[in-house]
Amino acid sequence: MSEQIIRISEPRLARAVFGPLGGVIEVGAVNSTGTWELADVSVGDFLACRPGDVERLLYGIRSVCRFSDAAMAVTDELGRFRDHEVPAAFLLLWSAGVTGVPQPLEELAEPAVVRRMCRMAADLQLTYFLQALVTAAVAAGTEVRQGAAGIVEILGVAADLADDKGGSTPLDVFRMWRVAHLPGILRPESDAPESGKAGFRAYDEMLEDVLRTTP
Repeated sequence: MSEQIIRISEPRLARAVFGPLGGVIEVGAVNSTGTWELADVSVGDFLACRPGDVERLLYGIRSVCRFSDAAMAVTDELGRFRDHEVPAAFLLLWSAGVTGVPQPLEELAEPAVVRRMCRMAADLQLTYFLQALVTAAVAAGTEVRQGAAGIVEILGVAADLADDKGGSTPLDVFRMWRVAHLPGILRPESDAPESGKAGFRAYDEMLEDVLRTTP
């Protein structure tokens, strides 16, 4: 894929990547407390202990998605890597409300509820993150083998950030992505351009190959 085959603006692609990554970081900060008490959460401290992971993430994203400096600056605009509070409402958003909204509302911040929201949010946001990475790589025309290897490395870092106990793995995220996103893109009646479909099929095959051969 030597030329762009999906026409989406770079700022939109960047927001699609860094949006769910923000959810991953917030979930990781909550999980890292071990208490799931939101008062114990510090996104700043969480990231300060993992500078190498942050560097690998940003380098990998720039490389795979071929983002410009302006696109990478979206991270500053969204504030994903700055210290901030993580209220229960954020976790409800990241988990798409699957856990429901308890009554009274204060129970949303109970550790058992927070922990469940974190599990769902990690699965959902990592899957969105993978979809955004593949879309950006296809749009940029990144060579498939190189792009897939880079995406698997990025996904490994992101999954560890979300849950360093192994609750989310790149292979699990790949399988969820394949089920959740590929049918809508690749079905015969889809309005996706054939060149785009070919790109997603190529990444699906190569990602599976890389993941099954990665220790």
